[in-house]
Parts: sequence; C-alpha cells; structure tokens
Amino acid sequence: MRTLIRWAGDDPDREGLADTPGRVARAYGEWFAGYGVDASGVLGRTFDETDGYDEMVSLRNVRFESHCEHHMAPVIGRCHIAYVPRHRVVGISKLARMVEVFARRLQIQERLTAQIADTINDVLEPRGVGVVVEATHHCMTTRGVHKTGVTMVTSRMLGDFRTKSATRREFLAHIGNPSASEMS
Repeated sequence: MRTLIRWAGDDPDREGLADTPGRVARAYGEWFAGYGVDASGVLGRTFDETDGYDEMVSLRNVRFESHCEHHMAPVIGRCHIAYVPRHRVVGISKLARMVEVFARRLQIQERLTAQIADTINDVLEPRGVGVVVEATHHCMTTRGVHKTGVTMVTSRMLGDFRTKSATRREFLAHIGNPSASEMS
C-alpha cells in the first residue's frame, strides 16, 4: 500500500496516510472473508418438518457488496432467491449468509449468480431454484466509460424454474419484475 500511495503521488509517511496500509489490510480482510467460509456448510442445517409444504419460498432484495475480479472495484447490488422445496427447507437467514459468502470473494456477476443457485440446488435438492442478481459495477461507473445508472441483471433458473414457465413467471412477479412475461 505504501508503494501505491507513493505511485499516486503522495507521501505514505504523511500523518493522514501513515495508518492507511493497516486500515486497507483490515478492509481487504473484511471484503474478501468469503474465501474462508464453506458456502454449502452455511446451508447445512435444514428442516424436514414442512407439513408437506411444496410451494415457492422467495427471498427478495438481499443486498450485497462484492468486488470485480478485473479491477477490484466495488460491485453493489441485490439478489433475489426462490426455490420450490422437495423434502426440506432452510432458514432464510442462511440464504442471505450464503449470498454474503460468495459476494465476499473476487467475482464476476455471472459466476456469483451460478454459485448461489447451484449451491442451493446441491444442498437442498429442491424441485427448482431461481436466482436473479441486479448490480451496479463501479469498474464501469467510476472509470472507463463512466456510465452511471446502469444495472446488470443476471439469472439462473434450474429445475421447475427452467422447465415450467408458470413457476418462472411467479418468481419474477414476486420480485417485481415488470418484464416477467418476456422471460417466459
């Protein structure tokens, strides 16, 4: 960090910057803490006592902060998750924690979306999984083309969400997607 400060044209020994390398190291430790956590393990505790519940479970607007692997710039967005249980369900806080685990790694949005959906599918073995991620990429808004107000949207639909258009439409309606009919 001292080298980068010097490269930027400032004095790393200046009072305001003297503690910056340590602060940056601690921030990076927080931002990239997802590498030390097993995302499947986060979903490890499931509940079989569902009394036959077999309708969609949705969690909307899970806010996340990540960093793009190309520029290490922030990616800030929200994730929408749904699944149709087959035999078991998981506490909703576990879904939010799993998003956090994957977001706290260097990412591309497409991989983040796939990792979330695939992990839910592998651990819960539901009838289907739907994941939609919407995010703003600061590598595009604060540098390069400088395009603000742009949101990237990615989705992964597995099982019933891929094969049954009614299930997909219901999920998209749950998350308030005005173009739900276009994706069917």
